[in-house]
Amino acid sequence: MRRYSFALILLAYAGAAAALTQAEVMAGAERLYRERMQELQARHQLDADPAFHQRVQRIARPLIAQAVHDYPESAGWQWEVHTAPEDDESAYAMAGGKLMVSRAYVHKLLLTDAELAMLLAHEICHAVLRHNLQEYEEAMRLEPAWRERPFAELQDAVDSDSALMRKLAPLGMRQEAEADREGLKLAWRVGWPAPLLARYFQKLVRSSHAPNFEQFAHPAPAQRWRAAQDLAAALDAAGR
Repeated sequence: MRRYSFALILLAYAGAAAALTQAEVMAGAERLYRERMQELQARHQLDADPAFHQRVQRIARPLIAQAVHDYPESAGWQWEVHTAPEDDESAYAMAGGKLMVSRAYVHKLLLTDAELAMLLAHEICHAVLRHNLQEYEEAMRLEPAWRERPFAELQDAVDSDSALMRKLAPLGMRQEAEADREGLKLAWRVGWPAPLLARYFQKLVRSSHAPNFEQFAHPAPAQRWRAAQDLAAALDAAGR
């Protein structure tokens, strides 16, 4: 039987105490999401285009139902999907199934319903694959001092601290590729034709000024398009 020093035992206990849980990350996401909703509501921009909002909801509902089936943990989440006329991002998902979609982005790319389904499925997979939790865990691994600081500060840093964001970029690249792959498969299981889903990435290529170059924490659009084409072909060959 191995003997451990008292100091090592204390160190192990401290590490365990500093470990994040999915519940904590979801609570933090809820707080940030609620703040964003209040800001949009104050400017009369939350779900301000009824037709667009209904379109997003119609496409999102079966995708969320499939996600709940495939990832049973998410069955207990309070899923929400909201829209805004414009936003800093095309769309995003936060832990616990909190989604936001930018109308300006969808209209700029002229997304079809299938392509919009791909975008939504990508974001849904960020949530069900616990990408937020993984990001915070990686930040604490890279910079252990974060274990001793309030979680709210870490939450802010991963989106605003440029040095930390650069360190997290490799993980972000892997997560984006995973959300592309699993999102396409999720939407395909709902019933969307795989080649039509893959065309979302073709539009990313067409809208990019540098389609063959990686973007910050995102694979190159051309690389994402090729990967989507390959996966779509494989799913078509496999059948349902």
